[in-house]
Order: sequence, then structure tokens, then C-alpha cells
Amino acid sequence: MIFVKIIIRTSSAKWLKKINTKYSPNAQYTLQLLHLLSDNSNDIIFQKKQTSEGFVTIIYSSSLVEKMTLQAVVLVPLSHSIYQIYQTAEPIHFKQIAALEQKINAGNTILYFHETQQYLALDTYSAPIRAITNTEIESTVIGPQDSFTESLETNISLIRRRIRSHLLKNESMYLSSNKQYQVSIMYIDNIVNKKLLRKLKKRLQHVNPTSLLDTAMLKQLIEDNPFSPFPQYYMSVRPDTIAHYLLDGRIALLINNSQTVIVCPTSFFEMFTSIEDYYNRWTTATLLRSLRFFGFFLTIMITPTYISALTFHPDLLPYELLLNLQESRSKVPFPPLFEVLFIELIIEVLREAGSRMPAKVGQTIGIVGGIVIGTAAVEAGLISNILIVLVATSALLSFLPPTFIMSNTSRLVRYFFIIAAGCFGLFGQMLVFVWLFIHLLRIRSLGEPYMAPFIPRKWTDLLNSVIRFPMAFLKHRMGISKSQKS
Repeated sequence: MIFVKIIIRTSSAKWLKKINTKYSPNAQYTLQLLHLLSDNSNDIIFQKKQTSEGFVTIIYSSSLVEKMTLQAVVLVPLSHSIYQIYQTAEPIHFKQIAALEQKINAGNTILYFHETQQYLALDTYSAPIRAITNTEIESTVIGPQDSFTESLETNISLIRRRIRSHLLKNESMYLSSNKQYQVSIMYIDNIVNKKLLRKLKKRLQHVNPTSLLDTAMLKQLIEDNPFSPFPQYYMSVRPDTIAHYLLDGRIALLINNSQTVIVCPTSFFEMFTSIEDYYNRWTTATLLRSLRFFGFFLTIMITPTYISALTFHPDLLPYELLLNLQESRSKVPFPPLFEVLFIELIIEVLREAGSRMPAKVGQTIGIVGGIVIGTAAVEAGLISNILIVLVATSALLSFLPPTFIMSNTSRLVRYFFIIAAGCFGLFGQMLVFVWLFIHLLRIRSLGEPYMAPFIPRKWTDLLNSVIRFPMAFLKHRMGISKSQKS
């Protein structure tokens, strides 16, 4: 016993793995090893109980198993109908110490029968689960208001509630060698493209994360272009959005303890669409989509154009506007490039500070901080009045995309344009725009073109891109899904 304790506390993970798989001569030794491995874990309970089958050691995590569940599933059957346990429990060999540990950490209860030297695992996971609430990230006025939770089973049930078909499949697989991270792959069997499905499974098989706390981390591990600032997979917390994409032939990825679900493949234009577009009239939906799409390009161009016009091309501005700009900047000692960078960084700081604080305090900090700092900066001669208006407009436009990650991307890309405008004016902006266009053309989402349906062009998809035609015209699935039945 002392020798084992010394080995466990001083050996590397490799030696510990060997102990877990090979050096367990008997079941009693395994029980002692489990005791040592759970050292300093006060929530791992070892409870010995006398039953009709002899002594039984009950091992469970008190943070994952509620007392009422333990009483109903384990303690009462042990006292009265022990054969019920044999029918429902999963036997585990005493040498599979890693499997025993995994079961305990997953909320199972392990029973060790001293007389027969047998290990059984019972599913007793009963940790508190957050209730289904309204979504705060992708709120809509029309349509369902429920959102995913951190429970994988709840999220799957929310999707199945909307797609009641036996063709909706849910495959599970483990990402890591220790089977710690379980992923659910959902698709509709008769329309999903099997080639894309195999490609996604192959990528997941090569993923072996050291830590995986959310699907946002998984998305970065399986993207086609990990160095690109653009998101290549759609993410949503809305069950109706995921159901919509599944019916279009896409694939959904879910993991436990994550509220967001990944959809793949997706295109650049779909980052500006919302499920609410299909609940609105087609005219309203088209107007909103156009605002989001063109708002993205405006938000990355407004302040760089201000720099270019004042630094390199003042003759392009109307004379009255140029006079107003010069008068507004008469007290500003910095060139337009540093003036814009200063106020943009102030906006970023206010936005980041507001998002990290409690909701009520964060809103107050954002409004008061913006007004006070903006007014004080203008009076101090650090920035001009007109620039305040332009930066505020640009900040508002950056929040138009329904996906928050695309909003962050627009903020990052804007700095490329600002620096290019400060160095080369409109010529620099054009160079960055060409780079941006070529970069978007080279991006792939699960191997499919990111700029579809415009490049390569697919006429039927254009009916549901920036312009949303009436529902009667939307009879085909999007080409990027490459579904079996279009």
C-alpha cells in the first residue's frame, strides 16, 4: 500500500496510466487504488454498507449525485431487491481503473461487492440543470423564444421536438483518448451529404483537446482556415435555427455543458441571416438583411474614409463639408490617423469593460462613460465633433450581424483599413479591400466555398441570399449543403 502511494504521488502520467491498466492484481487492490486516486477530493464518497450479498462499498461524487436519486436508485434496491441492480447496472472489470474513474466523474455510482469481488456502475447523474429560458444572445420579436441550455440531453430534445422524424440521427463520439469529451453529431439521414459527414467525422477523430469547455473552442479546432479572422461555421443558441439548417441538409455539432451549437457548412452571406427573416414578410426580411450586409462594409469603411479624405484627398469633399471638418479639427493637434485610433480604442475599452461588469452597471458605464469621455475629449481638443458621430455610427453598424463573432470580426478588420488609410489613403483602402475579397474567396467551410452562392454562382440560392424572396419561391435547399434531395 505504501509502495503504491509513493508511486502514484511521484510518478508521471505515463506511469500512472500503466498502473491504471496493468498493475491491478485483484479487485480489493483496485478499491485501494481508487481511494488513493481520489485523495484530496472531498466530494468523492466511499460508503460501506452491509447487505444480503455481504459488504458493498458505494462510491460516488456528491456534487454530481443528489441524495434522493442515490436513495431511490442505489440504497433502496440494495436493501430490498438487489437483483434489480444486477439487471440495470453495467459490470466493469477491476483492471479498468480509468473506466471506473470516468464513471464516477460522469455522475455514476460504483458498487463493489466484497464477497464476489465484482464492480457495477449505475447511472445516477442528477446534477442541477438550468431551466429553459429566453435567449439573450439571439433575441427575436417574432417566433419561439426558447434557447438551448448547458445540458446535452435537453438540447437534443429541443431539436427533436421540432423535427419529429426517425430520419433525424444523433451519433455520439469521444474526442479525447480518455473519453472525457463527448460530441453529438445530428443530421437528417436521407438529405445530408454523406461525403461532408465523413469529412467532419474524420476531422473530429483527429482532435484530441487538452481542454474543451465550449463548442466555440471545438469550432476553432476543426475549421478549414484557423488563421482567418472570419468564422467558418455558424453558431446558434436557438433550437429553431438549428432545426432550420438540419432540414436544409446541414450537420449540427453539440457537446455537453455548452449552450451553443455548431452548424456546418455555412457561407459568408449566411452570417447575416437570422431565423426571424423567415417569420417576417419577405419585404421586411429583405430590408433587414440588406441593412446587415451593407452595414458590415460601412462599419469597416466609415472612419478609414474620414482619414483618407482629410489626409490625402480633401478635394473629394464638398467645400462646405470640408470647412466644417477643418473648423471641427481646428483644436486637434494630432493627424486624423491618431485621432481615429484614439477614439476607436476608447470605444473598445468601454465595450469590453461594459461586457465584463454586471448588466445594470455595465449599461451605465457604457452610456455615462461614452458621453462623459466623448464630451471631455472634444472640449480638450483631442478629437473632433464629426468624428464622434462617425465612430458612434460605425459602432452601431458593427452590431447588426446576428452572429456576435462576425461583429467582432468587423471590428478587427476595420483596424486594417484604418492603418492602410492613414498610410496610403483611398489607394490603401482599395488594396486592403482587394486582399479581403481574395481572402474570402479562398476560405472554405468544411471544404465548401465560403462565398457561395455568388462565387461560384448558383441561381436558385440567390433567391434566399441578401434578398429573400417570398416563401413560395424557396423550394430548393441551399447549394452549399449539397443535400441528397434539392
